[in-house]
Amino acid sequence: MTDAENGAPEESSMSPDTGGAVPAQASAERGAAGSGSDSDSDSDSDSDSTDGESGSADEGSANVGSTNEGSADGESAGAGAPDAAGPGGDAADRAAAVAALAERVRSVGRSGPGAGASSAHPAGSTPGDGTAPGTPADGTGPAVTDEQRAQALRATAEVLGAGGAPAELAAAAVSVFGDGAAEQLREDPWAVLSLPGVRPEHADGFARGLLGPAAGPGDPRRAQALVGWLLEQAALRGHSALEIGEVTAGLERLGVPDSAAAVQAAVLDGRAMPFQEELTGAEAHAAGGEDEDEPPTRTLLALERLALAEESLADGLVRLMSTFVPGEDDEEATDGSDSGSDDGSAEEAGAETETDAAPQAPAAPGPAAWEAAAGAAPSSSAAALVRAAAGSALVLHTGGEAARAEPAALLAAATGLGLRAWAATWTDHGRDAFAALAPLADTPAPVPVATLAELLAGAAGPGRSPDGMLALDLLVVLDAPLLDVELAATLLESLADGTRLVLSGDPGQLWSAGPGRFFADLLSAKVCPAVASRTPDFGPIGELVSGVGIGELQPVEAPDKEVVILTAKDSGEAVHRAVQLLTDSIPRALGIPSEQVVLLTPGHGGGAGTRALNAAAKARLNPGPGRFAGFDPGDRVADSPAPGHTRPARVVDGDASGLHLEYPDGSRRTVAPAEAKKLRHGWALTVHQAVGRHWPGAVVVVPDDAAAALSRQWVYTAFGRGERHLSVVHAAGPALPQAVAERPAAPRTTRLRAILAENAAQEY
Repeated sequence: MTDAENGAPEESSMSPDTGGAVPAQASAERGAAGSGSDSDSDSDSDSDSTDGESGSADEGSANVGSTNEGSADGESAGAGAPDAAGPGGDAADRAAAVAALAERVRSVGRSGPGAGASSAHPAGSTPGDGTAPGTPADGTGPAVTDEQRAQALRATAEVLGAGGAPAELAAAAVSVFGDGAAEQLREDPWAVLSLPGVRPEHADGFARGLLGPAAGPGDPRRAQALVGWLLEQAALRGHSALEIGEVTAGLERLGVPDSAAAVQAAVLDGRAMPFQEELTGAEAHAAGGEDEDEPPTRTLLALERLALAEESLADGLVRLMSTFVPGEDDEEATDGSDSGSDDGSAEEAGAETETDAAPQAPAAPGPAAWEAAAGAAPSSSAAALVRAAAGSALVLHTGGEAARAEPAALLAAATGLGLRAWAATWTDHGRDAFAALAPLADTPAPVPVATLAELLAGAAGPGRSPDGMLALDLLVVLDAPLLDVELAATLLESLADGTRLVLSGDPGQLWSAGPGRFFADLLSAKVCPAVASRTPDFGPIGELVSGVGIGELQPVEAPDKEVVILTAKDSGEAVHRAVQLLTDSIPRALGIPSEQVVLLTPGHGGGAGTRALNAAAKARLNPGPGRFAGFDPGDRVADSPAPGHTRPARVVDGDASGLHLEYPDGSRRTVAPAEAKKLRHGWALTVHQAVGRHWPGAVVVVPDDAAAALSRQWVYTAFGRGERHLSVVHAAGPALPQAVAERPAAPRTTRLRAILAENAAQEY
C-alpha cells in the first residue's frame, strides 16, 4: 500500500484495458484470482503503511498471489506458509528444499557469473554480454538524434500494440531499454514487467498476445522476470533484500513450476545477487541454532543497485571512522620558537602556512576547546552531543521535536570553533524551523542550514572542494530515519575522509519511503556513540506522543483543548467530522485558520482516504469545476516531485502553459499540463507525505477499514504533526490501541547491520 506521493500513476498503466489482450484479471497460471481484481484495494488503498513504502506507484502495493495487502510484511506474510504450493508438502520438507536451494545459489555466487557477489564490489553481476536486462544505453555510443528516438518510439508502440498493451508505455520502455526497446520486448515479452505499473497478469497477457500458446507459465523468461519483479515489489515495501525462501514462495504463488531453477537462473543472469548472513541473537534462537557448532545462516537475494548501495554505504561509514583524526590542544607555539632557524625561514614558513590555509579548513580544535564549548551548552543533552562529536567521526542522536535544540547547539558550537559546519534537514519547513532555534537564530546570516536535496545538488550549502567532496568539517543531518540506503550512500560518497557526521532523528517515527532502515540499522549495529536526548516534548500533545512511543495510548489532560479525541461509527461520519473540524470548529474555537490545519489519514483510497477528504474539503472551502487539470485557483495541492518529498502549495491560476503554484515561502512554479495530473489536492495528506513538517493544527482520521495499515510508528508520526492542536477522528474501534500496544513497526529485511558487523572498525 503505497502513497504514490511522488506523483506516479495511481492505477496500473495497463489495467484500464481489462477486456483486451492484456487482461487485468489474474492469469490462469497464477491461480489466485483475488489479487489485483479489486481496483479499490490495489489503487485506492495505497496507504502509507508502517513499513514506509515508496510512493512510486499504487500497483506496487499489491502483494503477490492472494496475500492481504494490509499485512505487515507484504510478500513475507505468506512466504513460509505450510500450505504453500511447490515441492514439499509440510514445513520440514519445504525448509529442506529451501536450504538445498540456498546452497546451490551460494555455489553459483562463488563460481558463476555472480562470483564474489558477497563482496563490496561483486564481479559478474551482469549477463555475459555485460549488459543487465533492461539496462538503457550508457551514453558511450553515438548521440541519439530526435529522429532516431521518434523511430524507436514508433517501433516500440507497434510492438506494445501487437501484444495488446497501451502505446503510452512506449516512452517508458525506450527510457528503460534504450533504442532497442522494440526488439527487447519482442524477444522477451515479460521484460515489460520492468515498466512502471505493469503487474504479472498484465505481462502474461502481453506475452500471450505476442507468442500465442507458446507463452506458458514455465517459460524461463517469465520466471526470471518475476524474480526481479518480486525484489522490486519488496523494495517498494522497504526491503533492501529478501530471504530466498520468500522469493521462491512468491514464485510458486505466481504459478512458476520450478521456483528453484528460476532463482538459480536469475542469479546467473545477474538479475539478483545472493548473500549469506550469520544469524545472531533472537534470529539465531528462532532458527534453532543455539546448540550447533556453527551459527545458523540465511541466504538473501537483492537487486544489484540496492546491494551495491548498502555495501557503498557501509564502506563510507567505515571510511569516515577510520580516517578521522581528533584535534589536539595547541602546544606547538613554544616548540615552534625553539626549532626556528632564522627570521627569513620563519617568514617563509609563515607565508607558506597562510597560503596553504586559504583553501583549507581552519585548524582542528583540541579537547580543551571542545570541552569549553560543551560547558557552554544550554542543556546536559546538548553538552553530551558536543562531547561525542569532539572525539568521534560518526555520532547518532535520538530525540523528539524539542530535542532538535541539541544539534542546533552543536552546530553553533562547531561554527564558533572555526569548523566548516552545516546542517541538513528533510524539508524546507524543517530547515526554516531549525534555523530559528537558539542559538542559531543569533548567529550572523546566512545560517548554515539547507535541505538535504539542496546540499547535495549544490543549490545551497558550503559548495564542493576541488576533489568534488562537500567542503565540510562537520555535517549534522536532521530527520535521519527518512534516508533510504541509496540516498544515504550518495551522501556518504560526498563526504571527505575524516568529516564528522552527526545523524539525528526520532527513532519512533516512520522510516524512509525508499528501501532500507539506515538509521535504525546503525542504532542496532552499535558501531558509534549514540546520544539519547533527555529533553521531552512538552504539553498535552507531547505527553500523548511520548506515551504512544512506549506502546501506551492513554488519555491526557488538555485544559485548553490541545488534544481532542472523537469517535465515528464509520468512514462517512469520520469524513464529515474531520471536515467540520477543518472548516469550522478549530478556526472558531481555537483561532487557528483552516489554512494552517491539515487532515491526515493512512491512505489515498477508501471511504476516508485523501481522495474522499479532499473532495469534501474542496466542496466546503473552494468549490469549483476544476477548470485547470481538475484544480481551481485557491485550491490547496500536494506537490510531490520525488518519492518521500511532498511540498504543500496553493493554486494561483492556470493557463495553456500550465498550473501556477505558490509555496508557503512565497516562491512560485508553473507545472506543465502533462505533469499537472500528478498533483493531488492538499487539504488532506497521508502521514508519509507529512513527515518532516508540522502544522499549527492537525486532524488525524483513522478510518474503519484502516486496521491493517496501523502501527505504533504510524500513530506516533501522525499524532506528532500538530503543534498547537491535535484532533483524532477515530472509527477503527479497538484496532487503534491494539496497533499502538502490539505492532511497533512492520519489519524490513536489510543487510547494512550485518555488513557493518563484518567490516566496521570496532573502536567503540
